[in-house]
Amino acid sequence: MFIVSLRYVVPVEEVEPHMAGHMAWLDRCYAEGIFIASGRKVPRTGGVILARGERAALEACLAEDPFAVHGVAEFEIIECAISRTVDGLDALKE
Repeated sequence: MFIVSLRYVVPVEEVEPHMAGHMAWLDRCYAEGIFIASGRKVPRTGGVILARGERAALEACLAEDPFAVHGVAEFEIIECAISRTVDGLDALKE
């Protein structure tokens, strides 16, 4: 399991023109089974993605995000082994 922390490196106004492409990219990554959850940070300084699979495949996927391609965001990947969840989230366990 991976927690991806996305951080905007430019003002949000410079991020907005790339939002439609970013959303299409997210849709593709969900369809491919790489992403299992995502959302904006509060305050809006970036986002968070929960992902699964191999790290190299995740890194390649993240490099295709329009935010990365256009240099408006940076990513931090945190790998973790989930061992406990509330009922209903058992699929997150390793």
